[in-house]
Amino acid sequence: MKILITGICGFVGSTLAKGLIESGHQVMGIDNLIRPGSHLNVAPLKQMGAEVIHGDIRIATDLETLPKVDWVLDCAANASVLAGVDGKTSSRQLVEHNLQGTINLLEYCRKHQAGFTLLSTSRVYSIPPLVNLPLKVDSQNGKNRFTPDLNNKQQITKNGLKETFSTQAPVSLYGATKLASEQLALEYGYTYDFPVWINRCGVMAGAGQFGHPAQGIFAYWIHSFAEGKPLKYIGFDGKGRQVRDCLHPKDLLPLIEKQFASKYNEPGSKHQEPSIINCAGGASNSMSLAELTDWCNDRFKTNFEPQHDPQDRPFDIPWMILDSTLAKEVWDWAPVTSLTEVCQNIADFAEENLDWLRLSQA
Repeated sequence: MKILITGICGFVGSTLAKGLIESGHQVMGIDNLIRPGSHLNVAPLKQMGAEVIHGDIRIATDLETLPKVDWVLDCAANASVLAGVDGKTSSRQLVEHNLQGTINLLEYCRKHQAGFTLLSTSRVYSIPPLVNLPLKVDSQNGKNRFTPDLNNKQQITKNGLKETFSTQAPVSLYGATKLASEQLALEYGYTYDFPVWINRCGVMAGAGQFGHPAQGIFAYWIHSFAEGKPLKYIGFDGKGRQVRDCLHPKDLLPLIEKQFASKYNEPGSKHQEPSIINCAGGASNSMSLAELTDWCNDRFKTNFEPQHDPQDRPFDIPWMILDSTLAKEVWDWAPVTSLTEVCQNIADFAEENLDWLRLSQA
């Protein structure tokens, strides 16, 4: 199968590209290389046989000369929840990256009858009910984290948020662009008869990720410990109890290949698989910042305590774990790389690349 990967030089795009090449697929990709550090992935991808094109999906003409492929895997995005309000990117830039780019790709799929997979995000879920979620502190068995009080009426299980959790605004400008992209993708697929899958991913992490405070928090935190950089707990009492789950993108490969092969959601099919699913590390692969700090102090033999800033920031939430039960039921998919393994690999990489934060934030 010939596959076009957008954002191929990012951490997620390059990881999936390498895995798909190893599985025998023909891979080409497009990347505008504006993410600091992304240029480092160009040569290794080319050496593996990928065709890497320097282009921008925001510009329709950059897609016009691309050859026909069987499938588009959309990994390109400005993935910061603070995008458009952080003073580094404008709201228009965000919309052009995450929504106009999707429209251009969907037009490409319409023209070539290519399948489309969108890597979406947990941040499409509504912020107010998450901020106001009844929480308690779990300090048992070495834990130090918020955990939801399940005696509530929110659509949350012990495994996390289901796909039916509210997506009502506000979800942040970033979340809104991804949610709009989801809806447009489904409409394009239905109208023009090509398959569409939407995978809502939790936090991605792994060695070689270009982490910064607003994205790639696991990599950023571990690299900061390795390089002796200052860190700060921000918001929600300033003690670092906010929780995220973690997924290595290589674990998505078996799911994506099953979706490539499936005919179930094509128009006229008698069998309809759900087009939107959660794909995340889940409760067993989750950690608070305070717990990650303890892990780092143990790993690097340090005794470092981040600064405390209890002031909340816009769009921050105290707890986000996705329930991927539907992916298990439909696709027999579950993550296989443990959070401990992910953190260990990042730490090993960080010790070998002590200038990585500068490359990631240039």
